[in-house]
Amino acid sequence: MNVLRTIPRNRPVLIVGPTASGKSALALAVAERDRRQIVNADALQVFENWRILTARPSPEDEARAPHRLYGHVAGNATYSVGAWLADVMPLLSATPPPVIVGGTGLYFTALTEGLAEIPPVPADIRAAGQDRLELEGLSALLNDIDAETRSRIDCENPARVLRAWEVLRATGEGLARWQDRPAEPVLALEKCYPIVIDAPREWLSPRIASRFANMLAGGALDEARRNMLEWNPALQSSRAIGAADLIAHLRGEMSLDVAQERAVIATRQYAKRQRTWLRARMKHWSWLRADDATPA
Repeated sequence: MNVLRTIPRNRPVLIVGPTASGKSALALAVAERDRRQIVNADALQVFENWRILTARPSPEDEARAPHRLYGHVAGNATYSVGAWLADVMPLLSATPPPVIVGGTGLYFTALTEGLAEIPPVPADIRAAGQDRLELEGLSALLNDIDAETRSRIDCENPARVLRAWEVLRATGEGLARWQDRPAEPVLALEKCYPIVIDAPREWLSPRIASRFANMLAGGALDEARRNMLEWNPALQSSRAIGAADLIAHLRGEMSLDVAQERAVIATRQYAKRQRTWLRARMKHWSWLRADDATPA
């Protein structure tokens, strides 16, 4: 199947899917065909300090088409979906319209459904939440969050859980209640060509293992070594899958084989959560089988 024939040239193209599903290759093919720019919608690929481990496009791919919002945030900084929306808005008026690609579904729903204007969380509540997370673990925060919000967030993602806990503590209302309030979309879905890449577990798992092996061969361990001196597991950028494992290996706490195995397992678990989220939230998008997503 030549998937490019199905993708219109005059609308923004949105491509989302689980990690290692071939999103970037499809985005690059569309961008090259139409001379479009590619815009990142992955919450970890925004950070400058983990290029290899977050599977950011290679310099060779970046030379083939303009890439935006990749590695533009300092590794010790924080970044939010609201910040991403502010960054992406000026790029939407480009001609031809951009290809927006990534695995962070929340970025896409904020873009096409709107983002609730939640009051700022006071610094003392943010600090209290972080302290509790470190001392008592994720389950302690989850126990305080309302059931509706728990059903919508990735309950294994500390950033998502912490954010939900902070909002409830600061406002007295669950994050789900805030999200259900009417909001204006930045880009109406009907004006786009939205694609979900459907990658089943049995197809994706070997690709995940192979990709991590390629990351190691391509310098991921050296990248971890460069991050080691300023390593702080509380940073958003430190949530790059495999980062903590490679740092632990460099500190002599585990073998490289064990670090690699743990990273591959964590990536598979993350892909499973992504697939579950996409099935729940993006039923009305165009679904494309992963083995059909490779441009002919």
